[in-house]
Amino acid sequence: MSLKNLNVSKKTHKFLLDKLKDKKTLQIYKKFEKNLPDKKKFIVAVSGGPDSLALSFLAKIYSIINSIEIKYLIVDHGLRKNSKLEAEDVQKKLKNFSIKLNILTWKGKKPKKNIQSIAREKRYKLLTDEAKKYKINYILLGHQLDDLFENFFIRILRGSGLKGLISLDKEAHLNQVNLIRPLIEIDKRDLIYISNYIFGSYVKDPSNEDDKFKRVKIRNFLKQLNLEGFDRKKFFLTIKNLKFANENIEFYIKKNLEDNLTNLTQKNNIILKKNFFSQSNEVVFRSLSEVIKIVGKKHYAVRGKKIEKVIDLIRTKSSFKVTLGGCIIKKVYKTVILSKE
Repeated sequence: MSLKNLNVSKKTHKFLLDKLKDKKTLQIYKKFEKNLPDKKKFIVAVSGGPDSLALSFLAKIYSIINSIEIKYLIVDHGLRKNSKLEAEDVQKKLKNFSIKLNILTWKGKKPKKNIQSIAREKRYKLLTDEAKKYKINYILLGHQLDDLFENFFIRILRGSGLKGLISLDKEAHLNQVNLIRPLIEIDKRDLIYISNYIFGSYVKDPSNEDDKFKRVKIRNFLKQLNLEGFDRKKFFLTIKNLKFANENIEFYIKKNLEDNLTNLTQKNNIILKKNFFSQSNEVVFRSLSEVIKIVGKKHYAVRGKKIEKVIDLIRTKSSFKVTLGGCIIKKVYKTVILSKE
């Protein structure tokens, strides 16, 4: 780096650090900081909206204070005519604050149905592939408190179980990479405050206003609840309590997998002991789902209805053979065997 650029960088760093003199900004930063892996390299997933711009600023502050290298990435999905220009505008905006943003482009045929869910999968694939390329184990995502509430109601409409209802957590794992959501307990309006205070503006995604998408309908529903006195703190407490309940179930799932499997180390030919199916319905359901993921080498669980049908077959048939989630599942003389398809 040239002496001139070094001086510019130092001035920018001082400018950014001085922003912590604002009491509200400092409070938000402290909430953000406590949810980070301790002094680890990470990638910041940027979109250009207020959440990710605020995340970019907070991560930059953390990197300055702790002298940690951070990579900033934005995905151009190519779903809108101006998506490339929007990504480049965000890139220029962040460059003014000594934040180098790289653009990842989703190439190939675009979907006509399930657009948002498919785009999300492609975005995560691009981000995790980049993380592996640079041997970085953590990706920071900009999900915040409003996203947590929206996800809860979307999952209710899908008929999700307990695990699905609380699936948007502080930390998750995908493609052997840790996904961290350090803003998950921070209100969206606080992140809009940060974004306006630091950057002056942010990208408004028109799809966020299009009520043909289920998420937007839920967002509008929550706005109406807020007008009618919706207690966000109490609702957050409800979700936390559900998470505690889920942790207890996870304990028994782990115990079931440890006690009632054989040949698990091979991961391609697993025998389920009789006691595997003597647990509570939820423990059996989720234990079998996990085994199918392991044997089938899948990142995502098979749909619940299909697993329920297999469990019903196991409990009612003396023998059968089906394929599910990349697995062959057989029952022979009361013995259940799973092998790679």
